[in-house]
Amino acid sequence: QVQLVESGGGLVQPGGSLRLSCAASGIILDYWAIGWFRQAPGKEREGLSCISGSDGSTYYADSVKGRFSISRDNAKNTVYLQMNSLKAEDTAVYYCAAVYFNCPSIWYTYWYGMDYRGKGTLVTVSS
Repeated sequence: QVQLVESGGGLVQPGGSLRLSCAASGIILDYWAIGWFRQAPGKEREGLSCISGSDGSTYYADSVKGRFSISRDNAKNTVYLQMNSLKAEDTAVYYCAAVYFNCPSIWYTYWYGMDYRGKGTLVTVSS
């Protein structure tokens, strides 16, 4: 049984940082791409970043480029999303999802095309 479990969310002040984790079981991340998505109240789900399984290529949405960084620890079978310079508009539920092998060219809109999806972790940016 495949599971993706997000953790690391919480309350942070504007300008602060958080690192989210996506721990996978039932799949080996060397062969799976992981995407991070988020959904804020009343807004559509947004693709943030993706890391390919084959070569670790990374991709970012313009909204987070330069502030967020995705990485993978194969030994822990976990993908991370380091989030810096957080803003109030980053408040959302953050999800990770897996698709076989590489990030699709349209990864940022691929939520429903992903093979497996986590249940999310809440990030609140507020003073």
